[in-house]
Amino acid sequence: MLQKTPRLSSASRPSPDLPPLIIRRIDAIPVALPLKAAMKMAGETITAAQNILVRIEASDGTVGWGEAASAPTMTGDTLGGLTAAVRDYLAPRLVGQDARQWNALRPTLHRALVGNGGAHSAVEIAVLDLVGRVSGKRLIDLVAKPRREAVKPMWLLGNKTAEEDVAEAHQRQKEGFEFFKLKIGVKPLAKEIAIAFAVREALPKTPLCADANCGLTLADARKYAEQTRKARLMFVEQPLAYDDFAGLQKLTRATKVPIGVDEAIHSFADIVASAKAGASGVSLKLIKLGGITAAVDAGKLCQRLGLSVNIAAKIAESGISSAAALHLACAVPKADWGVSLTHFYLAEDIVRRPLPLKNGMVALPEGPGLGIEVDEAAVERFRTR
Repeated sequence: MLQKTPRLSSASRPSPDLPPLIIRRIDAIPVALPLKAAMKMAGETITAAQNILVRIEASDGTVGWGEAASAPTMTGDTLGGLTAAVRDYLAPRLVGQDARQWNALRPTLHRALVGNGGAHSAVEIAVLDLVGRVSGKRLIDLVAKPRREAVKPMWLLGNKTAEEDVAEAHQRQKEGFEFFKLKIGVKPLAKEIAIAFAVREALPKTPLCADANCGLTLADARKYAEQTRKARLMFVEQPLAYDDFAGLQKLTRATKVPIGVDEAIHSFADIVASAKAGASGVSLKLIKLGGITAAVDAGKLCQRLGLSVNIAAKIAESGISSAAALHLACAVPKADWGVSLTHFYLAEDIVRRPLPLKNGMVALPEGPGLGIEVDEAAVERFRTR
C-alpha cells in the first residue's frame, strides 16, 4: 500500500459553486462470478471470481459502483476481509460526507484502515463513478488527462497442451485479440518451453509474453528465459517469489530477456526496488495500489524510471473493474506491455453492456463515470450470503 496520498487532478477538485453530493448509503456486496473455464496458475486454480462490489448511493438517488477481487496469493485480501473492511471501517467514515470532497476524505480512510488495497480501490472507484455520473464527466477526466481513448487487450493462455493453446489463440485471433500471455510455472519446465515455441510458430508476428505468478525457482527462471529466447517473448513476468528482490537481481543480470514484476508491486517503494534490481517493467493493478489516483501516479513513476508498464485486472473481475482498469490504461503515460481486461473470461457479466472488443481494440465508454450500467438483478443472483 502506498505511504503517500496522491493528489487528484485539478479537474477532480470540487467547485465551491457546486452543491454537496451527500453519501447516504454504502453497500458491500460479496459475489461469486462464474468463469467460462477454470484458470490454473501457479499457486491457485480459479473457477469463480470471489469479488466485492461497492454500491454508493447519494442523497439524490444517484449510484456509483466499484469492485475488487479477492486475491489471497497477491494482496492477502479474502472476500470476508474485503467485505468487513468496506462495511465496518470505510463505509461508516463516508456516509453523510460530500463525495465531491474525495481528495480531502481519502487520507482519513487510509489512516483508519492501513493496507487493504482492494477495499480502498473499490470504494474510490465507486465514489469517483458517483461524482462522474452527477457531474457528467468520465472517471478518467476526474483523475488525469487522457493519453489515449482505446487499448489493445491481451488474452491469457493456460491450457494443458500446446495444441490447445494454439487452437485457443487462433480462435481468439478471430475475435480480435492480437496479444497473448502464456501462464507458466504450472507444468514441467520442458513442456512449458516447448509450448512457448509452439505458440510462437503458430503466431510468428503476434506479441507474446509469459507469466509465472511466482512459480519458478531462480534456476528454472533462468533456464526458461534463456531457452525461450528464440521464441521472442516480450517479457517474462514475476518468475520468482514476490519478495525475492535478491533473486530478481541475479536473474536480470543473467539474462537479456526482459523480466517484469507483478505480485511484488504494492507501493512506490516496490517499483523503485524492482527497477534497482534490474526489472524492465511492472504490472500495475488497482487492487495492489489502493485505487486509480495512486495507480496513475505509479504509472508516472514508471515513466521516470524508464520501466515498461502492463495494466491488468485480476482473474476475473466484472465489467465494473474492467472499465476502471481501462480508464487507468488510458490515463498512464504508457502501457507498452499490454492491457489485461478480465471480464472477457466470465460466463456472465453483471453489467448490461460489457465492454466490447472491436477491430482489436477496447474503447473508453462515452458515458459519465465509469461509463457502464450495472444490472442490479444480476448482482443479486450472484450475491453470496
